[in-house]
Amino acid sequence: MKLKLNNTFTKNLPADPIKENIVRQVNNACFSYTNPTPCSSPSIIHFSKEMLLNLGLELQDVQTKEYVNIFSGNSIAPNTTPFAMCYGGHQFGHWAGQLGDGRAINLFEINHNNQQWAIQLKGAGKTPYSRSADGLAVLRSSIREYLCSEAMHHLGVPTTRALNLVLSGDQVLRDILYNGHAAYEKGAIVTRVAPSFIRFGNFQIVSVRKEYENLKKLADYTITHFFSHLGTPNKEAYIAFFQEVAEKTMDMIVHWERVGFVHGVMNTDNMSILGLTIDYGPYGWLENYDSNWTPNTTDKEHRRYRFGNQAPIAFWNLYQLANALYPLIEDAKALEDILNKWEKTYYIKHHKMMLEKLGLSNSKENNSSLIADLKKLLEESEIDMTLFFRQLSLFDGKHEQEFIKIILACSYSENFAQYETAWLDWLSIYANEILNTNNPNRKAEMDATNPKYVLRNYMAQLAIDEADKGNYEVIESLFELLKHPYDEQTEHEKWFAKRPDWAKHKVGCSMLSCSS
Repeated sequence: MKLKLNNTFTKNLPADPIKENIVRQVNNACFSYTNPTPCSSPSIIHFSKEMLLNLGLELQDVQTKEYVNIFSGNSIAPNTTPFAMCYGGHQFGHWAGQLGDGRAINLFEINHNNQQWAIQLKGAGKTPYSRSADGLAVLRSSIREYLCSEAMHHLGVPTTRALNLVLSGDQVLRDILYNGHAAYEKGAIVTRVAPSFIRFGNFQIVSVRKEYENLKKLADYTITHFFSHLGTPNKEAYIAFFQEVAEKTMDMIVHWERVGFVHGVMNTDNMSILGLTIDYGPYGWLENYDSNWTPNTTDKEHRRYRFGNQAPIAFWNLYQLANALYPLIEDAKALEDILNKWEKTYYIKHHKMMLEKLGLSNSKENNSSLIADLKKLLEESEIDMTLFFRQLSLFDGKHEQEFIKIILACSYSENFAQYETAWLDWLSIYANEILNTNNPNRKAEMDATNPKYVLRNYMAQLAIDEADKGNYEVIESLFELLKHPYDEQTEHEKWFAKRPDWAKHKVGCSMLSCSS
């Protein structure tokens, strides 16, 4: 196995001088050298061929003991020094101080075909940032992250990727509902891959601690390696850097809204500086359209990270990043101008996205009321978001009464009949817009925007339940299905359906905890 190593992070940024792997506050450093905790009998239960090839590795590598040992944390690749990052963050709106990679260990970087990739193990053991945790992860959460990382990529959503899903062979104690009933579960490790895992929180921690030299080093490193088109790092480049991070974050949020994804834990330490979806914990997709839905049991009361609040939270998080970068820039107006523009541009991009979902991207009308009325109807009549938008491309603008039957089949409501007149009125207005725009490619464009298949929580739970029995066929089936979410795949039509009744209140099929 040949690894094309290129370890830029550890070469360019300050290391924690303490080598002992004990939980502590780490000052004046961006990372701590930390080796994974060996596991008893690791085995790879699934891997992504696409990501394997992206890294310059070969299929036969996966069959080797060397590969299994390196990507389970049982051995360290030659000429590499694993490490955990130091960062802070706001959790649920409150500054939490130092957080860091509590259950993630960065192995090395690979450069292949002029693309840099950072390789990280999630669930490979304790680090100096683990606080009271063990740094391990269980099979259920690892399956969810592994499948979702790749599913999001194929949906066209900016995301971190996944290479391997490894069973550790060890048991891990977890309290899945935080109700005092802890139990042992199968341990697992996910190999996560991204150009970089730097977060908003990496900048926040050094800025809050007034480690301004390290703040500059981190900003310069990030610009040089991931925003090199901005030129030599200086005040103007820092401002342009913040603007690009803001734009990338906005694009990510609009994609989430397009496919109905809810992250669930949009703390600043879970925000990628590259605008990637990162840290798949209690996430979910909207089933019945509900702007107030959150998949996170911890967020159940205040619903800070609900579907309809993700854009405002992204803005709030960017404001915190602006505060962190301010010591480098010392120009509040420049940062405020970017944030003020962000709010206005977001609404423009969100509106454009909604027009594309409706097949009205070339309409001469604004259609704001059409969109607002639709969202209201979807919510009130409890319409499955994925099913509705995918089938809307079938509406020919002429047979409203017939299409009502399709909408009814997408509803979870027991009182759909009371909304039928409102739906007919909306369809009539929409039909008029379809005829006026006269777009011959409408169906193809809508089907390329509205996925047919997403990773609903109950689907992931079915894979988890089977994997607990040692059967990984559902993981493989879903992995392949979700590689082509916009294709019809009629042989997999069973997955194009509403959430089954049995899944409404089953643990893991609706709201989830942060338990890993």
